[in-house]
Amino acid sequence: MAIRTTLDKDLDRLKELLVEMVNLSKTAVEKSVQSLAEQNIEMAEQIIKEDQKINELEEQVNNLIIQLIAQQQPVASDLRTIIAGLKISNDVERIGDLAVNIAKSVIHIGDGQLIKPIVDTPKMANMALNMLNNVIKAYIEKDIELAIETAKADDEVDELYGKIIKELLELMPSKPNSMNQISQLFFVCRNIERIADHTTNMSEHIIFMVKGKNVDLNA
Repeated sequence: MAIRTTLDKDLDRLKELLVEMVNLSKTAVEKSVQSLAEQNIEMAEQIIKEDQKINELEEQVNNLIIQLIAQQQPVASDLRTIIAGLKISNDVERIGDLAVNIAKSVIHIGDGQLIKPIVDTPKMANMALNMLNNVIKAYIEKDIELAIETAKADDEVDELYGKIIKELLELMPSKPNSMNQISQLFFVCRNIERIADHTTNMSEHIIFMVKGKNVDLNA
């Protein structure tokens, strides 16, 4: 009984660390897109510095998982929870890295006049962030249906991504002196699209955690 109690406490701690990682990553994405819309270089630089906090949390998750496997006696369902936690932490850490990539693009763009209003890009980011909100809720509640619905929203992100890329491509012939900015806006949109992809991965890990089944929600 003592072993089970300790294991349950450690699994709760794993969940707490993952939720904290998601919240930090969400904030980083929100601020990175805000820094783009406002061309706020100082905010972008701060995002890059604060990424270390997410990396440190991932290390704590990894250390806890090693401890869980080495010292506890996880049954099959516990082991799935542990493995899913490891995979989710990796995806969340990557989302933090993608927010840093966006911040770096903001710094490269600088404070020069933007070639077009930044409207659809924050919209796409909000869609990806909504997915992230839903997927962590699905993780906490072990809600498979919500995980599946969250993954489906990736199609809408992809559609808007395609629309923005098309618009940027159409601007290139008439804006030959703005190729650096256009390239950086490409990168920003690609990074946001990847955030949605990682969130879809997290949905797959949740289904594995609950059902023990590997599914491909990107199909």
